[in-house]
Amino acid sequence: MPSAGMRGLGNPLELPALTTPASTAGTRVTLRAFIAADVGLIQSASRDPLIPLITSVPATSGRTEALAFMERQHQRLKSGSGWSFAVADAASNVAVGQIGLWPGQSSRRTSNPDTIGYWIGPDHRRQGYAGAALALLTEWALTEADMRRIHLYIEPWNEGSWRTAERAGYRRDALLPSWQKVGSQWKDMYRYIRTPL
Repeated sequence: MPSAGMRGLGNPLELPALTTPASTAGTRVTLRAFIAADVGLIQSASRDPLIPLITSVPATSGRTEALAFMERQHQRLKSGSGWSFAVADAASNVAVGQIGLWPGQSSRRTSNPDTIGYWIGPDHRRQGYAGAALALLTEWALTEADMRRIHLYIEPWNEGSWRTAERAGYRRDALLPSWQKVGSQWKDMYRYIRTPL
């Protein structure tokens, strides 16, 4: 059954491919489904000291584990739990990272927010990919997916990530003490929020 966050689109059978418009200055990206050629990116990300702690990227860098990770990303759409995209360079189609849009679950008692999470592989950082991917997916979420409020959760030390969020139009809303477990420790997080302009 589709989650409440997929309300505007039902339960799509295929992940859309989103590309930064050709007229956009700076880094251009395509958000697409993971493909077998992306195994090397997942293997590289698994060796990063942080990515496996805060995502479902495996902590081991075998090909089998990388392929299983990609299959889990494909299943997210089918199960209605969200959209998981490979972030690819628009010119070469080489995958450089991952970004996901996770619709919140709402009920009469609780309301979990719609969230976006992202990472860029160690060899592709500081080239504008995260900002381009975040801006593109945020615009799609606020228009096509009809989401009204998107949250990001970022550790305070991660200045590169929260500056990326701010450039994409997010505003810092709060510091949340001991908000998310990273590895074996509970970490403070900044909450960033974006609503339609």
